[in-house]
Amino acid sequence: MKKTSLYNIHTSLGAKMVPFAGYDMPVSYSGITEEHNAVRNAAGVFDVSHMGEFMVEGPDALALIQKTTSNDASKLFPGRVQYSTIPNEEGGIVDDLLVYQMSEEKFMLVVNASNIEKDWNWFQHYAQGLNCRLDNVSDNMSLLAVQGPKATEILQKLTDIQLSEIEYYHFRMGTIGGVDEVIISATGYTGSGGFELYIKNEDAEKVWNAVFEAGKAEGIKPAGLGCRDTLRLEMGFCLYGNDINDTTSPIEAGLGWVTKFTKDFVGREIIEGHKTNGVTRKLVGLEISDRSIARQHAEIVDAQGAVIGEITSGTTTPTLQKSIAMGYVPTALSKPGSEVMIRIRNKDVKATVVKMPFYQPSK
Repeated sequence: MKKTSLYNIHTSLGAKMVPFAGYDMPVSYSGITEEHNAVRNAAGVFDVSHMGEFMVEGPDALALIQKTTSNDASKLFPGRVQYSTIPNEEGGIVDDLLVYQMSEEKFMLVVNASNIEKDWNWFQHYAQGLNCRLDNVSDNMSLLAVQGPKATEILQKLTDIQLSEIEYYHFRMGTIGGVDEVIISATGYTGSGGFELYIKNEDAEKVWNAVFEAGKAEGIKPAGLGCRDTLRLEMGFCLYGNDINDTTSPIEAGLGWVTKFTKDFVGREIIEGHKTNGVTRKLVGLEISDRSIARQHAEIVDAQGAVIGEITSGTTTPTLQKSIAMGYVPTALSKPGSEVMIRIRNKDVKATVVKMPFYQPSK
């Protein structure tokens, strides 16, 4: 198992460590609910250094990204970030990712930890014949996600950059806690605001300690993968390997908004057909009538007991105190208010399709 640069800190804090995407990662420290609530109400810090980062540089860097991702990267400019997917030739999803434009001919691609090798090979394949250079810097970078409504005021103590001026899905390069060349990105997967900090491995502990020292008065807490999952699920954000994979279409998954048919990309014709002709199933949000938790792969059934779909993610939400889930259902049953049943421990439990996100962040 690989270890992040902050492994010793996690173990010293008594974190419960679990294997995840080839890394020994903290799933929780003080408890998932407590960490979840800290992020919603104050601030929490995640070590997400297991994520992958690829640098793409050269005259054809944009051409490669346009060919291999679904969103329109020509709309980017230095300092701007874009959420996108990597479609395959069959109209499925190789991965979802963030695309950063670092300069006119340089981009950073941030991919899921479990897909680093697959994605690297994919980009290498499509870069053949293009005038650009790819560099896999995943093992050299650490990534901290400082999330929550108090994240900005905590981090502002550590930098001269006016963080409130960095708009959502924008970034700046700067100094944090005395460490230079940090990518300070107004992104995250929690729905509670904050920043993600890309740091050299050798500086990770220094930045982690500085952030916690700065956030003492605000009640900052370390947060693990457990509450990262409950937070993103409350927001209806897809998790690769659960809600999207190589066989799910971006249109089925509700990711048409990051799929632009104004350009050519891998799988475009098939996915455009999904958009034009419609799809037979859609990813929906579900509220379950009791406190039963619908786990991944639980069957979704109709009133007659016939299997019509499958749960992809499910939890009891700490913020809303409800049992929620995401899953694929026939398109005819995808409208909010539609009722289905979920087979949980051999019992069929009623669930209602609801509009996502489940949690509405305050402005």
